[in-house]
This record gives sequence, C-alpha cells and structure tokens, in this order.
Amino acid sequence: MSISSFFQFMIGFIVGTIFFSLGIGGGLYFFLSKMTVNPSQPVFSEETSDKSSENKPVESSSDQKNNTPSNANENKTKATENRDQDLPAGAYWARVTWSTGLSLRAEPDKNAERIGGVGYNWELIILSYSDDKKWQRVRIPSSGQEGWVKAGNVEKIEE
Repeated sequence: MSISSFFQFMIGFIVGTIFFSLGIGGGLYFFLSKMTVNPSQPVFSEETSDKSSENKPVESSSDQKNNTPSNANENKTKATENRDQDLPAGAYWARVTWSTGLSLRAEPDKNAERIGGVGYNWELIILSYSDDKKWQRVRIPSSGQEGWVKAGNVEKIEE
C-alpha cells in the first residue's frame, strides 16, 4: 500500500464520517423539531350542543399555529366573566395545562363514561379530590357541567 493510497483512504474515511454525522444530525433535528410543537386543539363531540356550530367556518391556519381556537377563547372569556361567582368551600379556579386537553369522566376512573372534555388553557373550578387524590372533581363555568379529570393536569390560578 503506497502513501497516496493511504491518504486517499483517510480522506475518504473522514469525508464519509462527516456526511454520516450530518445525516444523523439532520434526522434528529427534523424529528425533534416536529415533536416539540403542540398538537392542534381537539374538538369534542359533547361540546357541540347547538346545531349552529356545524355551519361555522374552518379555523384559519393562524389559529392553528397559535393553538388558540375560537372556542377556547370564548371559554376563557366566559370563565373570566364568571369568576365573581361564589365558590363552594375549598374550591378554587384552575387552568388546564395538558396540551391536548382533558377528558371529563362521570366517575373518578379512567374506564368511566366520558361525558365531555376541556381544552388546553381553559379555566375551570376544582371542587374536590377523589379519596386517593388521583382525580379532581371539576365544574366547567361556561356550561355548568361537572365531572372528573385526572389530577396533575391543571394549575391553580392565583387571584
């Protein structure tokens, strides 16, 4: 093996290693950047109580980019207006922090009937906890609906 063959091998090895590293780095960047974006707001069938909502226009792409659909903004406005109401003893206002929203259950059990849902960043009233402290009984101020959500997915709103 001559010296020039050795240098050709070394240069090829180094260039190959660089291209391989760039490919791996680019792939990681692509997948990690896709995983850090919040998914779009889910629409729960239980929340569309009136038929007029079926004729609403499709959300614009700017609403989807900001993750603030119009129904979430309406809920926040209604909740803010209702904050003056008297709360039961031990109850407090909270905001949903789970990025995809929460399922509202009839009982404090993951297999219980799903009776509705609350979206990301919605304000609600925490009424009580289950005996094992894994579930919270909540009231949605805009509809007055009550149910159970998994604990740890909301943050208390300081007034």
